[in-house]
Amino acid sequence: MKRNKIIDILSAETTGSRITVMGWVRTRRESKGGFSFIEMNDGSCLSNLQVIVDDKLENYETEVRNLQTGCSIRVIGTLVASPAKGQSIELQAEEIEVYGWADPDTYPLQKKRHSFEFLRTIAHLRPRTNTFGAVARVRNAMAFAIHTFFQKRGFIYVHTPIITGSDCEGAGEMFRVTAFDLENVPKKNGETDFEKDFFNQPAGLTVSGQLEAEIYALSMGDVYTFGPTFRAENSNTSRHLAEFWMVEPEMAFCDLEGNIDLAEAFLKYLFDDLLKNCEEDLAFFNRFIDSSLLETLKTLISEKYERLDYTEAIKILSKSKQKFEFPVHWGCDLQSEHERYLTEKVFNKPVVLTDYPREIKPFYMKVNEDGKTVRAMDLLVPKIGEIIGGSQREDDHDMLLERLKETNLPPEDYWWYLELRKFGSAPHAGFGLGFERLIQFVTGLSNIRDVMPFPRTPGNVSF
Repeated sequence: MKRNKIIDILSAETTGSRITVMGWVRTRRESKGGFSFIEMNDGSCLSNLQVIVDDKLENYETEVRNLQTGCSIRVIGTLVASPAKGQSIELQAEEIEVYGWADPDTYPLQKKRHSFEFLRTIAHLRPRTNTFGAVARVRNAMAFAIHTFFQKRGFIYVHTPIITGSDCEGAGEMFRVTAFDLENVPKKNGETDFEKDFFNQPAGLTVSGQLEAEIYALSMGDVYTFGPTFRAENSNTSRHLAEFWMVEPEMAFCDLEGNIDLAEAFLKYLFDDLLKNCEEDLAFFNRFIDSSLLETLKTLISEKYERLDYTEAIKILSKSKQKFEFPVHWGCDLQSEHERYLTEKVFNKPVVLTDYPREIKPFYMKVNEDGKTVRAMDLLVPKIGEIIGGSQREDDHDMLLERLKETNLPPEDYWWYLELRKFGSAPHAGFGLGFERLIQFVTGLSNIRDVMPFPRTPGNVSF
């Protein structure tokens, strides 16, 4: 079933060609001159293709005149020059076949504009709207660019486990995986007997592929993961998802400075690639979602990102006259309001913060010589706050053991991670980028649920 995609048709602008197009009707209107105008879209681009249908077509009265928004059709015809403004070509239909009808009394996408809240209730249909079709294309382009960036630099793509026995962040917010009949869970001494479960021990969905990626970094040099991660955090906000995607590079023989350099180059590459390959969709978001979007992306490509340590940032925030919801003091975990103040009010560009207090950062971050801070880095951008978080990893066995105990994590569960520090340990670093946070930033959409095809949130696992 050969078909021509609308994006290719509009790019070539070749008249006289006989083509076959398949897609969905956006609108149909009838002219007094004995023909109809059909706007159709196939998802390959934001723009529609206009189809001109003469009333002499065999099924004009029986089918064409009954076409409504949402119907799927196949059109065979010839491309001709269009006299209308805003389009250079249109399709003169010679044959139309209706694949699927959409009853206008029940099809929910009749109006031109719907609220995002309403569209979240029909996740199975919302990709047919301009906004969510554009999100899907941007998401696709960004995923491709991510792989291209790392592959061009010789990184190895590693598939890390989705089911794991390790809690990377140590926060205990993991979804549990079990084969138990929950109506009859085996007990031993009054507690769940995990030895009788599928894995013979507690297991959960991963919150990060970082720890396993470090294994391959300390064998292969430079690696990255890009896959789904999960967090059972009961936060029903516009910033949280239970299932989300993470990009996590890990580099052997790399320190904190090299890590920051890569993170900055990574973001600039992605923004530049997007401006080149998603021009139409970005123009749409710039027009309807955030009028400063294009200017912001261009600025972030050309600007050198500000770098300062956590202690200096605390001083700046403390001396500011800004009233924050969360008080600022040395040792506090910075909130989005603090991060945005630094990027939007103080420096007016991305900021990389380093050397956080060890008490507020995970066990795997390398402890500085002062014993109080770790070699952490957070890359902050305007409007979002933290978009990348990473660190130089702790490569000293004894210090790592101390940190595990300090954070109340059982060393025996991380025996293999400790052994990496016993056999050929090396300086290494890495970071994580939340893919949905990135898509939010480049589209201007304020709710993270609108950049995930099927958002999973507290109380919502269905469409």
